[in-house]
Amino acid sequence: MSKTGEESLPGFNRRDRQWHPDAFTPAYRSTILRSPKQKLVMLEQSLSETTGPVFGQNSLGALDHDLIQNFANPGESPIGERIIVHGHILDENGKGIPGALMEVWQANAGGRYRHKNDSYLAALDPNFGGCGRVLSDENGYYSFRTIKPGPYPWPNGGNDWRPAHIHYSLFGSGFAQRLITQIYFEGDPHIPLCPIVNAINDPKAIDQLTARLDMEHTVPMDIRAYRLDVILRGRNSMLFENRMEGN
Repeated sequence: MSKTGEESLPGFNRRDRQWHPDAFTPAYRSTILRSPKQKLVMLEQSLSETTGPVFGQNSLGALDHDLIQNFANPGESPIGERIIVHGHILDENGKGIPGALMEVWQANAGGRYRHKNDSYLAALDPNFGGCGRVLSDENGYYSFRTIKPGPYPWPNGGNDWRPAHIHYSLFGSGFAQRLITQIYFEGDPHIPLCPIVNAINDPKAIDQLTARLDMEHTVPMDIRAYRLDVILRGRNSMLFENRMEGN
């Protein structure tokens, strides 16, 4: 049995929901209006949700995994710190999941998104689009290159700033099977100050969302590397913002 009183299935480590952030967290002002007012109701997935069209190897472009190049003009590069983000996509037993589609999107080095609704005064980078895709290999390994995003202010309180972060979206066997989260970077002083991060009750959960500097994969005189393993299910699963009840 898990400490929540739910029986675990053989070979499956059931998610511990006690470490999930509370849906209503007044310091994170958006939850005042958006948090549910009724108890959680679990629904079984239908066939249309568990099956459907999926991406194949031919669906990705040659530079989809390289955010440094995929929007840059010929002979030019985006401004900012060049980084590699890599790791494994794992199931509840630590086994790599092959062929998983990961989509990423982020702000540029100045903390601004290439989006019509982003009015932050930081400049847009003409050589940086801020989005990409990658498929995990046969061992569940993924890797992409990008520019380290900058922090930015947001209208939550008097002086709240989001830590540097990259949004992750992972697809299962169908488009309706999608998990969304965001990752942070080791040593960012805004992590403990952010109301969204502080809504997470367990420091371990925050730690699982924090990419670590990985000097072994850094390319000398070129690009630094950060490592983050993504655990999709079970007690050790990462927090996914569209599956706060667990998955």
